[in-house]
Amino acid sequence: EKHFLDSVSLTKQMDLHQPLKVLDLGTGAGFPGIVLKILYPNLKITLVDSLNKRIIFLNKVIEELDLKNIEAIHTRVEEYAKKNIEKYEIVTARAVAHLSILLEYGLPMLKNNYYFIAMKGNLEVEIKESNKALEILNSKIEKIEEFKLPLENINRTLIKIKKIKSCPKKYPRKYSEIKKQKL
Repeated sequence: EKHFLDSVSLTKQMDLHQPLKVLDLGTGAGFPGIVLKILYPNLKITLVDSLNKRIIFLNKVIEELDLKNIEAIHTRVEEYAKKNIEKYEIVTARAVAHLSILLEYGLPMLKNNYYFIAMKGNLEVEIKESNKALEILNSKIEKIEEFKLPLENINRTLIKIKKIKSCPKKYPRKYSEIKKQKL
């Protein structure tokens, strides 16, 4: 429940029946990317993670389930971002890092007028700390939805962020720079 229903909760924010290009940042074990691909075969999904053994596992899952139009890429997100500016219609991340860091990584890869959807537990403090990042990266919060997963009664939050126009070209910065000073 915790992983599968949480992954499916993204449908509360977006109609996934259309053929969209989706990026799952820091995918880990493939949540939400693999689940979304199973339920919405029309999506073109890219899974990115910096740990190669996760990517090896995900490639086996993709092969075993015979999933098409999905790729698992072993790289650091900031390196991938520099080569994939404005490529995706949806960028998502599930409990990977602080929201301001996720925004700096994900928003440059998002096409204008499309959405970054962060999947978190409790997001209130992170939202306040991310207002400057939203402004600098030309984006705005469109919707925040809080809910509980039914069986485990766990609090979850989805935050839907719309990219208004292109991000300044210097973003994303290197991780060492981001770590020194978040936006």
